[in-house]
Amino acid sequence: MSEQKAAKRGLGRGLSALMADVDLAGPGVAPTRDRTMVPIEQIMANPDQPRRQFEPAALQELAESLKNRGVLQPLIVRPHPGDAEMYQIVAGERRWRAAQMAQLHELPVIVRDLSDTEVLEVAIIENIQRADLNAIEEAASFRQLMDRFGHTQERLAEALNKSRSHIANLLRLLNLPEIVQDFVKDGKLSAGHARALITAENPAQLARKVIEKGLSVRETEDLVRKQSEPQNGQARSQRGADKDADTRALETDLAVHLRMKVAIKHSATSGGGQLTVKYKDLDQLDQLCQILGRSG
Repeated sequence: MSEQKAAKRGLGRGLSALMADVDLAGPGVAPTRDRTMVPIEQIMANPDQPRRQFEPAALQELAESLKNRGVLQPLIVRPHPGDAEMYQIVAGERRWRAAQMAQLHELPVIVRDLSDTEVLEVAIIENIQRADLNAIEEAASFRQLMDRFGHTQERLAEALNKSRSHIANLLRLLNLPEIVQDFVKDGKLSAGHARALITAENPAQLARKVIEKGLSVRETEDLVRKQSEPQNGQARSQRGADKDADTRALETDLAVHLRMKVAIKHSATSGGGQLTVKYKDLDQLDQLCQILGRSG
């Protein structure tokens, strides 16, 4: 069975069961019967772990804590697929790295039998639960879970204890140009600023102006609104304030799904209308054609 088909059937145990595994590595201590102590040299990192950067200062601080208090939260591991005497980390690589710095000799672990696909899914979920993720990183994790494993916004919202609107709003940030996303990652723009720029015709240019002038989110919204008004000062175009909430919500959902700008012009009189999808390059056009082809 292909990985794509495996994802669509719900990964066997499903997202809720995988969430339970990740919760074992969160606050609180797992039941003693599930824990076992393993020599630290028998534990290896997962080479496919999506998290690549570990802040040295934060690791050192955690290492000092582990020296004083020990490892209270067990790692989740699985039997190493290529070495019967080794274990591979599913969740808890940061604790493992800090434990090495603290020169600990063994770690508490919970052993789980997980496939490669499930391991990746758990790793993504664990990253989402981290408090230090920026909005773009969180949105990218949501998108990975949806694209690779077939999870819907509703299912993610329920499993991660987040509102659907929170997930939808963050996913919209991925429609912004890469330079604007980088501003958010670097802390130069907040998620609120970025959301205000989504509907702008020139989000990168406005983002630089927002940073340069230190504008608030409200001031950014006003800036985007003013630039969207016609030069002659007349009322805003039909694509703006005249659209009803349902039409705007549908535009947002389609834009999140396609990861392209979408505009809907609907006529209440005739019941018909026009759907416009704006692609930025030939790769996006090819992607759109593939999506339309699959739906047929």
